[in-house]
Amino acid sequence: MALYKTITVNKHTKVLIWKIEESFEELNREIKLTNHCQQRLDGMRSEIHQRGFLSVRHLLAVCGYTDFDLYYDEKGKPHLKDGKYISITHSFNFSGIIISDTIPVGIDIEKQRDKILRIAHKFTPLEEYNTIANHEALVRKVTIVWGGKESIYKVYAEKGLSFIKHIDIDDFSMDASKTKGTVYYGNNTATYSLDFLEFEGFTCVYALEENR
Repeated sequence: MALYKTITVNKHTKVLIWKIEESFEELNREIKLTNHCQQRLDGMRSEIHQRGFLSVRHLLAVCGYTDFDLYYDEKGKPHLKDGKYISITHSFNFSGIIISDTIPVGIDIEKQRDKILRIAHKFTPLEEYNTIANHEALVRKVTIVWGGKESIYKVYAEKGLSFIKHIDIDDFSMDASKTKGTVYYGNNTATYSLDFLEFEGFTCVYALEENR
């Protein structure tokens, strides 16, 4: 099986990333799903989405969980029945989870693509990146910003939360691999530490809630 990377964030928090190289049949062979998740799987039209969904269940198994240990709330946010915090992501041929004993967490994996620049105005002011002359560097940086906002959104999970209006990402050096994010929503403020890494043309960002 294709466990690609394990990151020990701290003694309470771990990230696992899977490279999806197996066929649907291989991934499905030893996985038992709840009725709800089987219906979700059956309703997926894309095999890459099906394989991503199943690969997440293999990541759960690495951590000692099954699909029956997982449930989703009314907002679609995943939870573990033992009370630990979890977030899930998959993109093309990579999937990932983050699990923490103690704090809310979020994770996002994105493929680095030029398309991100066409939609950037929906989640970040592009004029903030005028000093980046290199096209590839711009795609990489904006992808990190998107991944940071997406991972925070997964933690905060409030209806009406806007990427461009309510979530700010501090500027960062690509070499630092870390930054901060803040949610300003109504009269409330929440802060998050963000870590990011890149591999094989993909970007992974994970968020740890610091204060809410």
